[in-house]
Amino acid sequence: MRRAATPWALGLLLGARITAGAADAVQALPHSAERAYHTMSSRFDAGKAVEVVSFMEQYWRLAGNAGYNASIDHIHEGLLGAGFSTSQTSRSTVRIDEFANQGHGWDYRVGTIGFDADAGGEEPLLSRERDRVSLAINSFSTPAGGLRAPLVDVAGAAPADFAGKEIRGAIVLTDAPLGRVWQAAVRQRGAVGVISTSVASYVRPPGTTQLSETQQDVLQWDAIPFDASLRSFGFKSSWRAAARMRQRLRQGPVPLRVTIDATFSVGPNRTLVAEIAGRIRPDERIVMVAHVQEPGANDNGSGCGTLYALARALNEAILSGELPPPDRTLTFLWGDEFSGSREWIRAHPEDARGVQYMFALDMTGEDVTRTGGTFLIEKQADPSAVWPRPSDPHSEWGAGTIAPGSLNGSLLNDLHLAVSLRRARDTGWTVRTNPYEGGSDHTVFAAAGVPSLLNWHFTDRYYHTNQDRVGMVSAAEMQNVGIAVATSGWFLASATASDAMTVVSLVERAARERLALELQQGRTLVASAADKPTAEATESKVRAAWILWYGQALDSVRRLPAAGPTDALRRRIDLARRRVD
Repeated sequence: MRRAATPWALGLLLGARITAGAADAVQALPHSAERAYHTMSSRFDAGKAVEVVSFMEQYWRLAGNAGYNASIDHIHEGLLGAGFSTSQTSRSTVRIDEFANQGHGWDYRVGTIGFDADAGGEEPLLSRERDRVSLAINSFSTPAGGLRAPLVDVAGAAPADFAGKEIRGAIVLTDAPLGRVWQAAVRQRGAVGVISTSVASYVRPPGTTQLSETQQDVLQWDAIPFDASLRSFGFKSSWRAAARMRQRLRQGPVPLRVTIDATFSVGPNRTLVAEIAGRIRPDERIVMVAHVQEPGANDNGSGCGTLYALARALNEAILSGELPPPDRTLTFLWGDEFSGSREWIRAHPEDARGVQYMFALDMTGEDVTRTGGTFLIEKQADPSAVWPRPSDPHSEWGAGTIAPGSLNGSLLNDLHLAVSLRRARDTGWTVRTNPYEGGSDHTVFAAAGVPSLLNWHFTDRYYHTNQDRVGMVSAAEMQNVGIAVATSGWFLASATASDAMTVVSLVERAARERLALELQQGRTLVASAADKPTAEATESKVRAAWILWYGQALDSVRRLPAAGPTDALRRRIDLARRRVD
């Protein structure tokens, strides 16, 4: 008789929502994790998280500019108020690291484009006040009083789209990607600027003609190359504004007036580093990272706010005696996505070598009823990142390229999912998983050999748009993510040998469920394949890869107790490995 997937397996492999009927199937957490969970559930202050989001969403945040620095400073001051100290002799410390900025610290105060007064002045087509992020990164200021230029509609980016049109000195309107048209129009043909309506398919599907009022006004922010010699500009336009421009063009030539006041700041890149020192193995670390740059409330004000509130909750619980200090060091980083993590690893090689596990927090606060972005745990790369599986659909972000030989199993995926589903049991929170795809700071730590995963929401119909505002943020969602990450982080830093025995059972159970599911769906895939021998060979590779991955995951439990593994733990791991094999 074929074995059906249990509710736990579906929760583990498909990220299914935990319901009342499935709640009893959730794996019990180890004792220390349960203690941390209850403490964080009462300690996490969602109001503090939302306050950070509200502060940060005022700014277009890029490394080196005023908004980025203000956000770093704001979180720094809040951590000092929560008991972190600038004295590096304290158990809980906070500092700001600086390094060379590879960007240009771009920001802008004014970015307005509208019909020129000579063509019948009216309300601006695009402006910072209304559209917030319509002006493209690296756009230069116009002369005092603005710039007047004719509008030319090219629609696409192919040479044929430009044929027979006077592009030099014009502002080009297109539906093609901004950067591609900027190269063709500005760099190659002498246009002064570009306006693009291009957005990702999940924001406005291609060919869509019937749009809601909200969709009519959505635009997705973008950038053009920095070029001080051309001093050009780019805008992203909503469909409503583009329709107004095209309607006017049907009546004859259209001059536009563009007024831009942009700034470039020469200053260092900065990373905020807070740590709670480990008492047994301080050189070993659990790292949690949220990136500061980008203009959104969800992306990534919510990640920064969630990390801030969980760092406060952990430190205050430890200071009050509700939780003991961690056995390994907890490290919290707020910085420039990718570059901040790379620089921390480069500048602190000893610290980096001791990193045991890493959690990225990116877009953690989505109000799922407004954005459509369900909470996802993007797993540390496992075989589902290599071989597409019906049980493990990728997000619309899309799959990356993962070599089978690069996989290295660990307990991280199953432990953090178990903690998250524990929260779901109490709250009805929807928790799903997706295979490793990359795209945030977990990619940097994974490349350094650290088991790393991402806490995020997708698909978000307002991702990278002017609509990513605090009204799209859920305090409850940040609280759920924050409690789960804080619990997992503290537990990985502090687990005992007894806790590790429970983790072995958790991982072994997950392995057996996965192998049963792979057998079931593998048979279905082979049965429907045109080339059955090839399909059977693929399924054999998949099953072998999972056995190897879970063998490594079970072995990783040996390193979990800070005091080292006991003989009983070693025997339990060996037994579990034989059962999985």
